[in-house]
Amino acid sequence: MIHNPVLRGFEPDPAILRVGDDFYLATSTFEWYPGVRVHHSRDLVNWRSLGGILDSTRLLDLTGVPDSGGIWAPGLSYVDGLFHLVFTVVDTYAEGWKDLPNFVTTAPAIEGPWSDPVPLHGRGFDVSLFHDHDGRSWLLNMRYDWRPEHESFAGIEIQEYDRAAHALLGEVRTISVGTAAGVAEGPHLYHRDGWYYLVHAEGGTGYEHGAAVARSRELLGLYEPDPAGPLLTSRHDATLELQKAGHCSLVRTPTDQWYAAHITARPQTERGRCVLGRETALQPVTWTEDGWPRIAGAIPAVTVPAPDLMPAPVLEPPVTDHFDAPALGPDWSTLRRPAGPEWIEPASGRLRIRGGQSPAGRRTPSLVARRVTARNCSFETALTFTPRTPDHLAGLTAYYNTRNWHYLYVTAEDDGSPVLRALSCAAGKLTAHPPVIPIEAGHPVLLRAELDGSDLHFSYDTGRRGIRPLGPCLDATVLSDEHADEFHDGQLRVLGFTGAMLGLWVQDLDGAGVHADFTHATYRTEPDHLS
Repeated sequence: MIHNPVLRGFEPDPAILRVGDDFYLATSTFEWYPGVRVHHSRDLVNWRSLGGILDSTRLLDLTGVPDSGGIWAPGLSYVDGLFHLVFTVVDTYAEGWKDLPNFVTTAPAIEGPWSDPVPLHGRGFDVSLFHDHDGRSWLLNMRYDWRPEHESFAGIEIQEYDRAAHALLGEVRTISVGTAAGVAEGPHLYHRDGWYYLVHAEGGTGYEHGAAVARSRELLGLYEPDPAGPLLTSRHDATLELQKAGHCSLVRTPTDQWYAAHITARPQTERGRCVLGRETALQPVTWTEDGWPRIAGAIPAVTVPAPDLMPAPVLEPPVTDHFDAPALGPDWSTLRRPAGPEWIEPASGRLRIRGGQSPAGRRTPSLVARRVTARNCSFETALTFTPRTPDHLAGLTAYYNTRNWHYLYVTAEDDGSPVLRALSCAAGKLTAHPPVIPIEAGHPVLLRAELDGSDLHFSYDTGRRGIRPLGPCLDATVLSDEHADEFHDGQLRVLGFTGAMLGLWVQDLDGAGVHADFTHATYRTEPDHLS
């Protein structure tokens, strides 16, 4: 059986692809490196993270992108013996404007090497490539219209793409404006039995989210919407465990079975906040006699039959990372800049992180983090740090974006004496939590964060009296899409599209060149009703 979600935690906008016996799932990464995470499976049940594709500034520049900007809804395909990745880098999205450069890069293997990205256009986002049976290729995207008197989601576009020249050709055409649910985006195109099938998201990214299908005998339309309604949605049933279902892509197995990969979310309470972010699930797809794809009940199921393939278990990642490898493992991400020797140095038995910008900085932050994948979990590290002023901070964070986080950190008082503190930021407002704990200079201190549903607890151990709590019970739900969204006077200012992260964070606000050493990071999950 397949147990959903198959990718847990912040793993949205899945683009699923099969090459031979191998399945790949690519997901959005927004402001995090490496850009475009990829997971691999042989049976659709067991998935292994391969890390991210866009792992250098040559491939991706996230400097200064807004919270939940960066990589939106990539498209992954395979033709001519090459993987093709198309992606949007969202530089601006607020106050009615969007700057949306799109790119294409190719590689002979999923591990790379990936070619220098080639610019395509900036008319919209959610790009994907369709390779037709006649050998031609086509780029799809939603069209964004900035004009106040127009609908901003202006339909699904298609334009021919010349693979040899790496260039767009000919006329741009709008092939669908979606359904009455509105907000048509996330297009993927498929050809089956003489029909072209357009699968797209609708209804926005929240609790009205869904996926729709339209079809045409001709590639360029007209596309007829499925008269049965959505392919998939949770919008009509608040009691479903899997909410926000939509944004589908389809795959056909070697045994001629079809599956849909889709977004879902698991709220803390009915239609409440989703600390785990938007996750990826799979549903079987059947075809009606008159040629329409169907998901049972058009709703997301937690447990579904697996395809008729040989089971292919994968090794579970270790609970503790001792940073013995020369590079960070595939479960780690870094914020707005790739892991590089100028600020990060893995070595046997420790990870050295050089201090970066403040928590509000969008150019050179020093944060190494991993996704929260379970409602009940813990994250622990041991830190050695010698701060000299209050401008030097290092520790453990439960993080959502620059405006929403909790932080357990070592710093120094005005007289240079080291202390342990806790600090929170909710919608940009800082709150310091007592008490302040004096610690010994240069001695390691163990830091721990424990998530229990909507509650977050910090604790520490200086090696003297065992593990002890620090600060009050904190609100974990500030680490959610729903809390992160901000509007002022009806204008969108901040989007929430990611999910909660747990990580290692270092600030050097006066540029003194300080660093912190982390000897390990341990992440444990516990069963709960959402897992």
